Amino acid sequence: MPRRKQVPDADVLDAALDVLHARGPQALTFAALAGASGLAPATLVQRFGGKSDLLRRTLLHAWDRLDRETAGSGARAERTPEGAVAFLVGLSGQYGGIDSYADALLVLREDLLDPDVRRRGAAWRQALTDVLDACLAGTPGAPDGAGALLATHWQGALLWWSFDPRVPVAEHVERELTRFVAAVLTPPAGSARAGTRTGP
Repeated sequence: MPRRKQVPDADVLDAALDVLHARGPQALTFAALAGASGLAPATLVQRFGGKSDLLRRTLLHAWDRLDRETAGSGARAERTPEGAVAFLVGLSGQYGGIDSYADALLVLREDLLDPDVRRRGAAWRQALTDVLDACLAGTPGAPDGAGALLATHWQGALLWWSFDPRVPVAEHVERELTRFVAAVLTPPAGSARAGTRTGP
């Protein structure tokens, strides 16, 4: 009779993610994961194969978690521009302080090196944009592709914050995205986008 698993793979991969974020991709070894998970290195090798397989499984597990968080937060987001901003502010909480954001960039490098993992990132961008488009639908003055524009500005706001992280990331993101929404989604008074007739 095969031996029953005592620790689910998802729990082991959560521990692997902790190692990955705390110590970097190179530190994700079976010995390190054994210490974090309480399982023997041989057991981990049997479950996950080689070190590269373990890293890939861990990266895909991280995307699974992000997809679930995005779907859950997106379903709860208020369908307004303010709801779109709040949705992205909420997702920004995963970055924490500057140290954890910098560590996340090391993990992003690993994502970008794997074509299959890159595809997960592209799919997440679409899911993100779909939520933002739903929040912005019907907003007077919103240009075509407003959701994608807002998502792109969000990522830029995160990067610029990282160079001068004097305020919490959520505070910075909320301020910058609110300014963006006011500038891009609010038509100037008297403009055609505001509904003013410009012709006979």
